[in-house]
Amino acid sequence: MNILSIDTSTKNFSLAVSQDERVLRYRNIYLDKILESSIIPAIEDILKLAHIKFKDIDGFAVGLGPGSFTSLRVGLSTIKAFALSTGKPVVGISSLDVVASNVAGEDCDEMCVMMDARRNLLYSCMYEQGKDGLSRKSEPMLSSLEDLLDRVHGRTLFVGDAVSLNREVIKAKYQKASAQGSSCVPSFAQDKMGIPQAKKLSELAYRRFCKKEYDDSEILVPVYLYAQDCQVHPSSSR
Repeated sequence: MNILSIDTSTKNFSLAVSQDERVLRYRNIYLDKILESSIIPAIEDILKLAHIKFKDIDGFAVGLGPGSFTSLRVGLSTIKAFALSTGKPVVGISSLDVVASNVAGEDCDEMCVMMDARRNLLYSCMYEQGKDGLSRKSEPMLSSLEDLLDRVHGRTLFVGDAVSLNREVIKAKYQKASAQGSSCVPSFAQDKMGIPQAKKLSELAYRRFCKKEYDDSEILVPVYLYAQDCQVHPSSSR
């Protein structure tokens, strides 16, 4: 099965072409603004590099965010247009799940994906590793860093584009907790692991395709950062 995967939730425009579980080609392109005029040529180029014709793509995968309103809308609209025009299936996956998959297999009790939502807020989700792979410990949240840190336990691995912005605050919080007898220990993934990568998106999507767990391209919507944009409400641990 040939799959075209893209994620436009951050300024890193990521795309990949895969065949079953094997990634044939992938690219990460940093763009200040992701527009249709930049997406289409990049897709054409990567298909040529993978020696796959567009008509031979069997399914499409797209990162649903959270992220920039404009970039998410453009990316999803492109994939929906492809799916509707070709009749091929589409799968939408949370970009937070994609970031978590970047660090699957790391030695930790839990993972905390944290993305910068601006306005002193974070978009985050907690994960744990089991024999069947990663699973969510929480629903995606829009919250302050303080509220997020009230939810972590044990040896927590932090990953995401907000880690570098908040690393020292997190360390200080853990040091204070340790002085009070807490056994929680933080660790931090490399910055490059904190962006959604289409090569990981394609792996998650392939599992869905194998189970025929497709999304309806006509009603598929992105996850925006703020409730007024679409559907996300601030979360508090209290």
